[in-house]
Amino acid sequence: MRSTVFSLLLGLVGVAAVAVVPSAAPAQDSTDFRAYLESLRPKARAMGIRDATLDSVFPTLTPNPRVIALDQTQPGGGAYSPIPNFEPYRRQHVDAARISRGRIAYQANRARLARIEAETGVPEEIMVAIYGHETNYGSYTGDFDLIRSLATLAHEGRRRALFEPELLATLKMLDNGVPRSRLIGSWAGATGYPQFLPSVYLRLAKDGDGDGRADIWTSEADALASIANYFVQAGWRRGQPWGVAVSVPSSFDRASVAAKTNPARCPRVFNRHSRWLTMAEWRKLGMFPASGIWPADTMMATLLEPDGPGKTAYLLTGNYRAILDYNCSNFYALSVGLLADAVK
Repeated sequence: MRSTVFSLLLGLVGVAAVAVVPSAAPAQDSTDFRAYLESLRPKARAMGIRDATLDSVFPTLTPNPRVIALDQTQPGGGAYSPIPNFEPYRRQHVDAARISRGRIAYQANRARLARIEAETGVPEEIMVAIYGHETNYGSYTGDFDLIRSLATLAHEGRRRALFEPELLATLKMLDNGVPRSRLIGSWAGATGYPQFLPSVYLRLAKDGDGDGRADIWTSEADALASIANYFVQAGWRRGQPWGVAVSVPSSFDRASVAAKTNPARCPRVFNRHSRWLTMAEWRKLGMFPASGIWPADTMMATLLEPDGPGKTAYLLTGNYRAILDYNCSNFYALSVGLLADAVK
């Protein structure tokens, strides 16, 4: 399953639209920065990274103040701050243009998508929806130098525990032969068509076209195979939908299905879900699917009403949790599922 670090970082990742011009740092900061980089050598060596690789890249690095500014201005959200309605987000992220481009990408990749689904059980349309959400089908992937950005964030120290391992993973990618020119992405380290963090690339990137390389930056086959591999590792269950839209009866007693557990990860996400019941149990409680078709009676699901009572609600399966593992946001996971359905 995806680590907490991975989920936290992808929730913060934003792809830059404008290139960042390097600027000189004060002399003392530069000295501290160089000393910090040199302090990483023992950890890098323990990962098998060659000194020659470090010697080739460390002298080229300077702190990037733009990255620090972006990190420090990320929107917060306390445990009790209001959560907006989902519908405006849905209209923006599951719009006609994204659906249309998704159908084009779907048709262009049908042969490889069908093969990957047969091998992994991850639906073709889920792979396409992730591709669409992360980079609008490869049209923007970020233009920050990953090594410089991650070195800057790790050196700054506020969230070193998050960014230093990603810096070391990026150096490992370079040492493994990934060209420096490929190591470009968002200011917070996500890269390629799937916007993988470097540590995830090392664990899960796949060669989907048989050329011996996992090129998630220019090969759609590799990117889609890597997305599917991510979901396999996140526990995707073959043949199970991510969820179904349902109407909830006005007399429904929500307190009767309230969750009893206190989630350790992403509490603002999981605290909005009910406890698990079977589809048969939800049907007995008066739920009715918008499609008119119920999944298997024994399938387990939780209830989420993202816009409150009287609006569209969703019964969400374990595969929805796999989408949350990619990015721990109900809005993200719902829009991925809805885009997948629309593309299909």
